Amino acid sequence: MAAFTVWKFDDPDGADQAAETLKFAERDRLVKIVDHAVVRWPVGADKPDVRHGHEDKWHATGWGAFWGLLIGALWAVPVVGALAGAGLGALHKATENTGITKEQLETIRTEITEGTSGLFLVTEEGDLDRLGERFHGWNSKLIATNLTEGERSILIETFGGA
Repeated sequence: MAAFTVWKFDDPDGADQAAETLKFAERDRLVKIVDHAVVRWPVGADKPDVRHGHEDKWHATGWGAFWGLLIGALWAVPVVGALAGAGLGALHKATENTGITKEQLETIRTEITEGTSGLFLVTEEGDLDRLGERFHGWNSKLIATNLTEGERSILIETFGGA
């Protein structure tokens, strides 16, 4: 079963460290990574930095579009009141067939702030509990969306090629 997950770290470098650990978790067959992105928000920065993690160039463009849409829009939409709700509503509309809810978008936006980082993943065949054990001790928090097979197919077809 595929899953979209976001791991929040209480340090701007935590997601980078977790991305390295993720490679070992895949090697140990805890998880199969479809794609990932690291969001770092250093203290004093106006907005977060994003690093797309997929190394398979043939469909990286599709995933880049997904991460750009999702991550860019999370922090580009207005932050105040009804405008934030409208912006997240528009983002939800764009991602509604992927199984990512408006509530999850709101949680991601409010959790990943200046001085923190996030590891955004699309995985298959993963044991997220055991993966979380690998991140233990880094002040991490999991925000997870388990996708149905139909949602997974839409996500892969729309953004992942294969």
